[in-house]
Amino acid sequence: MEQTSLATGHEGTMRDQISSYFNRVRGGEMGALPAIAGLVTLSILFAFASPSFLTPLNFANLFVQAAELTILASALVFVLLLAEIDLSAGVTAGVAMAIFYVLSHGGMNWILALLIGFAFGAFTGFTLGFFVARIGVPSFVVTLGFYLGFQGLQVVILHAGGQLRVEIPAIQAIMNESLPAINGWIFLIVSVIFTTILGLWDRSRRARAGLTNRPIGLLILKIGSMIVIGSGVISVLNMNRSQSDIKIIAGVPIVIPITVVVLAIGTFFLDRTRFGRHLYAVGGNAEAARRAGIKVARVRITAFIITSTLACLSGLLHVSRLGGVEATAGRQIVLSGVAAAVVGGVSLFGGRGRLANAAIGALVIAIIENGLGLLEFPAGVNLLVTGAVLTLAATIDALSRKRSGAGTVRA
Repeated sequence: MEQTSLATGHEGTMRDQISSYFNRVRGGEMGALPAIAGLVTLSILFAFASPSFLTPLNFANLFVQAAELTILASALVFVLLLAEIDLSAGVTAGVAMAIFYVLSHGGMNWILALLIGFAFGAFTGFTLGFFVARIGVPSFVVTLGFYLGFQGLQVVILHAGGQLRVEIPAIQAIMNESLPAINGWIFLIVSVIFTTILGLWDRSRRARAGLTNRPIGLLILKIGSMIVIGSGVISVLNMNRSQSDIKIIAGVPIVIPITVVVLAIGTFFLDRTRFGRHLYAVGGNAEAARRAGIKVARVRITAFIITSTLACLSGLLHVSRLGGVEATAGRQIVLSGVAAAVVGGVSLFGGRGRLANAAIGALVIAIIENGLGLLEFPAGVNLLVTGAVLTLAATIDALSRKRSGAGTVRA
């Protein structure tokens, strides 16, 4: 019966989808479920522990604090899907922003200087990918080498310690300014329309290919949830969160739509392009992918290019948040980026994960840092809790893979 349904393009039932989901969970494919449970649990705990946690000001701060980590974690997803790692992503972004600072303060147009910084990131990704895919150097080793070397390169480029100011209003606004209230609603409306069109397009493609479509109710549920959650978030962010009567601070922070757009574009490429399918195939089984005609080396090199380039965007957010560049930028955050991706459900073994997982994981880590900060715990406790959460997530990932493999053997 299932084969007949696949051949005729019939629509599956909601009951089939629910049953299939629970079967995948029982088989070890939990995805972001543990991270979502942790997100809800932590939010409830900190809401009871600190009266400041659910205020509009802290709500906005939480999203802004998570944005930089979300972008870096999303960047790392592309190499983690290949069961590789890039320890140099953070300092690559730091060097790119150092190049941007020197060129822009030397008289070059700041947009051109920024593009050159991003080009450096892309070239670094190509170099890393070449070493890994063509020469066969383990990604841990080569990226660790770049991680150490680029720390020195940052100091050489900037010739100074401490923070060097970036006085460019457009860059400062990214992390520090908000959209007018109406623009937040416009962004939500556009997002809902885009998601609806994309969902209907997917259904049309599957129908033409004779494949079973998911129930239309799932798309309606997705759109409805998007409207409800989005409306709630925007309503809170549009409240006045200023702590003084002199200036009103309200509206969706500019960085939030930027982050959402990056996640949407990245998800589109992973889910709906040949490159995305090849990336998952190589991460799942590189030898099988090679025998299927996939150019494995090209996929690996491209993944490293995307990771390093996208990491530069997280570096730009860092510059915007601090209001300047520093010679130590990127040394610590890359580990948090890996942690966010893994906590969100991206597998360290490759072939499993989505950008949404990285975003959820980044929120979990941001909530831990934010909540413990409100409770005035020392920084060491934050690191202890984050490390424990990462260890738990990695253990769950390993056990789920083992359970899934065991299920395959029995079959």
